[in-house]
Amino acid sequence: MDWQRRGKGKRGRGGSGNRDESREVRLSKSLTFALRHGAARMGLNMGSDGFVFVDELLTHGQFQSFSVEEIERVVATNDKQRFKLQTHPENGRLQIRANQGHTVQVENLEMTPVVLDAPDCPQEAVHGSYMKNWPSIRSRGLSRMLRTHIHLAPGLPGEDQVISGMRYNCDLAVYVNVRKALADGIEFYWSENKVLLTPGDADGVLAPRYFSRAKRLLPSPCELDLE
Repeated sequence: MDWQRRGKGKRGRGGSGNRDESREVRLSKSLTFALRHGAARMGLNMGSDGFVFVDELLTHGQFQSFSVEEIERVVATNDKQRFKLQTHPENGRLQIRANQGHTVQVENLEMTPVVLDAPDCPQEAVHGSYMKNWPSIRSRGLSRMLRTHIHLAPGLPGEDQVISGMRYNCDLAVYVNVRKALADGIEFYWSENKVLLTPGDADGVLAPRYFSRAKRLLPSPCELDLE
């Protein structure tokens, strides 16, 4: 995320979307909202690990028209692997959570810390945004805003099997020197679907000094000046 506010009006509360969307798309958007942002406001019980029981979810008005089988299908076919579905280890009940993207605090999200110079530590990672936000990002850095983490991908969508971490319609790519930031004490984590997450500094910001380069992606690729 960056310093600009997210656009309003594109998604309804709870991801209701428009009437032309398929059931699977509507369900995916509703799950995204509930599991990343709205569980408490919707009266859903979310564990400290971010999981919500599927049977409880399906009693909520937002989800009453859907089935367990539809939820299983959305989780299995989601191209960005946004969700995790598993049975509770003690009672066997099916539960679901979002892998990343939360604005609610989730204490036990099973993220893997990135260690400097470890084999899985990338030299750089990329944050996707939009050119309209570039002046603010260039001068002030990346902010997690209302989310718990800034999202980065190990590459652009489609590169080296990159499946998540930025939207496909982003026209700005900001590359971050991960190792430099780690050396300065900024924490990074891998989510289960291989999104690189960082809370940024104490103010929730990843400063411009950690940018290694930036590119305009559309309509034609172009390197941008960091100064």
